[in-house]
Amino acid sequence: MTLMYALIALGLLALFFGLLLGYAAIKYKVESSPIVDQIDAILPQTQCGQCGYPGCRPYAEAISNGDDVNKCPPGGEATVKKLADLMGVEAKPLAGGEASEPIKKVAYIREDECIGCTKCIQACPVDAIVGATRQMHTILADECTGCDLCVDPCPVDCIDMIPVAETKQNWKWQLNAIPVTQID
Repeated sequence: MTLMYALIALGLLALFFGLLLGYAAIKYKVESSPIVDQIDAILPQTQCGQCGYPGCRPYAEAISNGDDVNKCPPGGEATVKKLADLMGVEAKPLAGGEASEPIKKVAYIREDECIGCTKCIQACPVDAIVGATRQMHTILADECTGCDLCVDPCPVDCIDMIPVAETKQNWKWQLNAIPVTQID
């Protein structure tokens, strides 16, 4: 019988705190700008920091405050174009001086040299690295965004960034590289 009273007391306590949390979530909800939400939905959500901001949401807030829309290499030209259309500005080439999209790269761990320190796992914003302490690590190539954040923390320098081979799925026709001749 004592067990029944304890279970009922815990159930009522859980119900009380659940209702309290639900009320607090509604009462103290922080409203965000709808334009920031739209910009954030367009960004690739890699949280890589290549734009100079600690994640996609802070970059979305910066864009809504007037920052350039061309600082997201993982998103590429398509993201820049969508952001420019949304913000009503001219689409510029990706930041960094390149006139074309950067070559897609993924991280590669030389597994025979890996000491299993897990520093790369901690640095990866998308959890594309699997492994355990003092065990070999490997990269899930389909998940890797090529952000390069795992390379610097590696104490034995066993991570390389290798270009992704062109396949039918990722090939892109570069229209500005096609020679055009006029036929008379």
